Amino acid sequence: MHIHPDCLPCVVNQAVRTARMTGAANPEELYRRIFAHMSQLDFSKSNPEIIGETYGLIKAHLGTDDPYRDTKARYNQRFMDWIASREGEIDTLEKAVMYAAAANIIDFNPVHQDVEAQIDRQLSAVNEARFARLDTDILRRELSAARTVLYLGDNCGEICFDKLVIRRIREAYPDCRVWYGVRGQPVVNDATAEDAAMVGMDQVATVLPNGDGSLGTVISRVSPDFLDIWRKADVVIAKGQGNYESLCEETRPVYFLMTVKCGVIAGMTGYPQGSLLCMRQPAG
Repeated sequence: MHIHPDCLPCVVNQAVRTARMTGAANPEELYRRIFAHMSQLDFSKSNPEIIGETYGLIKAHLGTDDPYRDTKARYNQRFMDWIASREGEIDTLEKAVMYAAAANIIDFNPVHQDVEAQIDRQLSAVNEARFARLDTDILRRELSAARTVLYLGDNCGEICFDKLVIRRIREAYPDCRVWYGVRGQPVVNDATAEDAAMVGMDQVATVLPNGDGSLGTVISRVSPDFLDIWRKADVVIAKGQGNYESLCEETRPVYFLMTVKCGVIAGMTGYPQGSLLCMRQPAG
């Protein structure tokens, strides 16, 4: 999808938040670079692609390949510990999917404030939460006939819940081979191969970097190896808004697993902000 005008403040706010968090020297120069880049935006590109481009400017200004590395590690460890104490309660694929969608509230975009408080509220209310859409019956039917699954990750921390979903898939459908797609380069708090290694994702799936640094999965930019798996996978599950924005117009069926976090995505999906979704597109 093309970038929506309402997404433009998120691009600027991300730069401001990252500069503050890192104590960047001469932040005004960074902002000038961001504004200069935005003055020449290609509005035919998607929001995830544009954020990937501007984040490259942020990393260059800061002189680091991953400004959020320490913060991501903290969230990964927090939720590894959380799941270790409760995994026995999340004993079905349906429950794992519900927790994974609820954990999708993890987001360091400045539009979404009080991150840790939101996470605690969201996870504590999962058993009472109602999904606006829950296509797990169709998902189970397709998994029962599948040999290969591509699961596209989103943010740090919630990668731990992705691992739990994949574990439940492998338990129920042991003949399925699962690839776990991560970003090819660090971008905001999205999961990379480093995050996957930290949480032990290789215990349940083959980790597959996509070769790109967009805040999502932009098929025109991924590596040939990733593209081959994308085309061949029997089932694709895509986590989070960034993946939805970059893949919602693709022709192949995709299960989108996410929390609706902004008005733009609410308008696109037809479900109100705050909705939990496990949504197959096109509908099965």
